[in-house]
Amino acid sequence: MVTIGIQFLYGLGALGLAIYGAQALWLSSRFLRSSTQESPVSPCPEPEHWPRVTVQLPIFNEQYVIERLIDACAQLNYPADRLQIQVLDDSTDETTAIVQQRAAWWRQQGIEVDLLHRTARTGYKAGALADALPHATGDFIAIFDADFVPPADFLKRTVSVFLRPHHRDVGFVQARWGHLNADYSVITRSQALALDGHFVVEQSARQAEGYPFGFNGSAGVWRRSCIEDRLVGGWHIDTLCEDLDLSYRAQLAGWQPLYLPQVEAPAEIPPQLLAFKRQQFRWAKGSVQTLKKLFRQVWRSDWRLAARLAATVHLGNYLIHPLLLLLLLVTLPLLILGIDPFWPLTYLSLVSLGPPLLYAIAQKRLHPRDWPRRWAYLPVLTLLGTGLCLNNSIAVWQALTNRETPFLRTPKFQVRVTEDRWQRSAYVLALEPLVLGELLLCLYACATIVVAILQQNWWTIPFLLIYAFGFGYMVAAGLWQAWTAGRRGEPETEDPSSTQKVQSRFSAVDFVKSRGR
Repeated sequence: MVTIGIQFLYGLGALGLAIYGAQALWLSSRFLRSSTQESPVSPCPEPEHWPRVTVQLPIFNEQYVIERLIDACAQLNYPADRLQIQVLDDSTDETTAIVQQRAAWWRQQGIEVDLLHRTARTGYKAGALADALPHATGDFIAIFDADFVPPADFLKRTVSVFLRPHHRDVGFVQARWGHLNADYSVITRSQALALDGHFVVEQSARQAEGYPFGFNGSAGVWRRSCIEDRLVGGWHIDTLCEDLDLSYRAQLAGWQPLYLPQVEAPAEIPPQLLAFKRQQFRWAKGSVQTLKKLFRQVWRSDWRLAARLAATVHLGNYLIHPLLLLLLLVTLPLLILGIDPFWPLTYLSLVSLGPPLLYAIAQKRLHPRDWPRRWAYLPVLTLLGTGLCLNNSIAVWQALTNRETPFLRTPKFQVRVTEDRWQRSAYVLALEPLVLGELLLCLYACATIVVAILQQNWWTIPFLLIYAFGFGYMVAAGLWQAWTAGRRGEPETEDPSSTQKVQSRFSAVDFVKSRGR
């Protein structure tokens, strides 16, 4: 009975992974077949009167990048009398003073920059967005996280598509994320590879097929009437992915999404491994929270069956990590029982080509000349994805068991080239006890490899090596970065005023040159 149970768990894990591999294959094929993949929305003439737009910048302790963000938004090529910038600041350090100084300077230049400072982080980012909306004057709401630098033409290219007669039911527009520091390190290159796969292939394919997709939380514009629609319900604070939650509720209420892959907004990729893990933890937990919250609504909707299936797989994307962890944990008992654990995978080997193919297609589309060099970081991305199993499995478990945890932001360091250093930043994260669990899983995978060698079960060994190297990479990289930082990091609530100060890199000359209004 125990043997059957273990085999069932292994088969369940293998089947689950096959579903997500098949999804990657399908999205890749749909992207390649789509005739609208390059430019789903053709350019349109500028309107005689631009609508009023509010740009919201939700931030918390962002002393290194907040000036860069405010300056980029203030330089957006949009009529100044139709533009409002709201800085939604929950900071507890000197970020607030920097915002006050920068906002005052821009107001003197005729740009409306308002600071909305909260002393309590009620609802975190979703709470800040909800609290600020009554003070917004725009008919459209653009949102940028602190690590973004929107191009000057961003608003005109995105807002204009809302104004088309046949786009009156478009609730939100999402742009493609670019990267400010993709070449900074092996870790940032690997993250860029994953993000490009999502934004170039996945989002485009879902749109081409007419399936629901999510707002990514930044570099997008909302129609205000969509957010305030009674059937949509506005911003909710009951998930850590308020962006995914709102976008799905909007689509369930009949609003349409629009993805613009040709509009790029670059952002900073986390250079610290712990920052990346924190970001992934929040995305994993928030996605599963949204799946739990909206599962019944999705399946009771009038969407066609294929769309409901696609939505379920999309919202449950991070379930892949518990499945990966499950496969590792049950492999050793199967070997001890004399059962070949590799046989289910032999029938599913084809779908495992899905993710590598998806990433290759994305790089070929973005970088036709040097895409092989960029795609060559796939092995590192594979190790990162496998090494995240424990981190993201805990996040999924917390979501499934309704365990509440705070919204832990991803620290930004303003690094773009390898000479830039983040290790002495006030926001460096301390090494977490989770590294011990990753070390134990690395040793567990190694022990399983030894058993497989003794039993001459050679086909299982490559599968296990990915786990051993994946968890080993997490431990080694985490320890190395902690050592090079030379400190344990500081709590986010402490005032880092005694550390690095942020200097303004903006001048009046730059302002005159960049206005172009």
